[in-house]
Amino acid sequence: MEIQQVKQRFGIIGNAPLLNRALEVATQVAPTDISVLVTGESGTGKEIIPQVIHQLSSRKHGEYIAVNCGAIPEGTIDSELFGHEKGAFTGASGSRKGYFEVADGGTIFLDEVAELPMQTQVRLLRVLETGEFIRVGSSKVIKTNVRVVAATNENMQQAISSGKFREDLFYRLSTVPIALPPLRKRNDDIHLLFRKFASDFGDKYRMPGIRLSADAIELLNNYSWPGNIRQLKNLVEQISVIETSREIDGQTFANYLPTERDTSPALIDSSQESINERELMYKFLFDMKKDLTDLKKLVIEIMANNGNVNLSNDQETMINRFYEDVQPPSSSTKILPPAQQDESYNYSRPAEDDFELHEEVEESLSLEDREKELIKKALVKHKGRRKHAASELGISERTLYRKIKEYNLTD
Repeated sequence: MEIQQVKQRFGIIGNAPLLNRALEVATQVAPTDISVLVTGESGTGKEIIPQVIHQLSSRKHGEYIAVNCGAIPEGTIDSELFGHEKGAFTGASGSRKGYFEVADGGTIFLDEVAELPMQTQVRLLRVLETGEFIRVGSSKVIKTNVRVVAATNENMQQAISSGKFREDLFYRLSTVPIALPPLRKRNDDIHLLFRKFASDFGDKYRMPGIRLSADAIELLNNYSWPGNIRQLKNLVEQISVIETSREIDGQTFANYLPTERDTSPALIDSSQESINERELMYKFLFDMKKDLTDLKKLVIEIMANNGNVNLSNDQETMINRFYEDVQPPSSSTKILPPAQQDESYNYSRPAEDDFELHEEVEESLSLEDREKELIKKALVKHKGRRKHAASELGISERTLYRKIKEYNLTD
């Protein structure tokens, strides 16, 4: 089937080369049973590619099931995908078929596949390799013939490096990778999409569709669209309902564009990974520990040599900076170079009053301990509200549930 026919059949708008290439690959692999991984930013329309593949395949008369892996709780996702037997867990009052059993002979679309728990990833890998799975609470092996198409907006190499996703499963899923371009790389398609959405919402709300003036079109094309097609569609619907005038000028259009994120995607190269704040914190701790170790060695050397040690400029600066940090503001205590030290003072046996006795407790630098401590603080800060705590930590709510269970934390 020609690319233009595919676009007309599935309502796909645009002529960007990257979009055409993605559709071309989808039509080529559709007749096969090869696993496909669709990648792209959130809002780029990744869900349309599995539909194209299913409808152009020999499985088009079979079941097509779309599963949002990030929306299913970790404790029930195995049951949803593979089914369960009666009594397998609390509330399992009867046996139930999973999606892989229902979709036998059809296609399953696993959206947000990077959110799958590790245990479920193992089960999925077995299905992909052998076509076999076992229901939760059963020992009977069930065969299935399912085409799997997955999608994600995450950096999978980063997820593999962090231990979040299995490398073998990634290669099994991405036999054929299809990348959908972000809207900012489809500049000539943006106005086409706007006009299509404006016409659709005009029909939906029984009013004339909105139009853009020349300066508004310029703003439309120059905006970076971090939310991609989804953001554009929502914005068109918003303007269609709120504005009484059907001709939208640049000033009016600009009022609907978010100002904080309008250029960030264009300025940041998506291939570059941002520095993790936690890594910066650990680097700071390691550097600080190294400085303290060097300072201890220097103090021991001074005491062992009765103060007769020639300090370098860097050593003097380090010691004086340390004492400035630990002394009260009113103190003028300072380590003097050997030429200015009091020769009558016995540096090898300092007076007891010169040092405050204390017990040194070395701080744990374990990544696991740090992660556990951060989760505790986030839960306390947000009074046990896990959704807000997860947002504060920069992780998904389901990942937070898993970490709470893993570390045996209570909120």
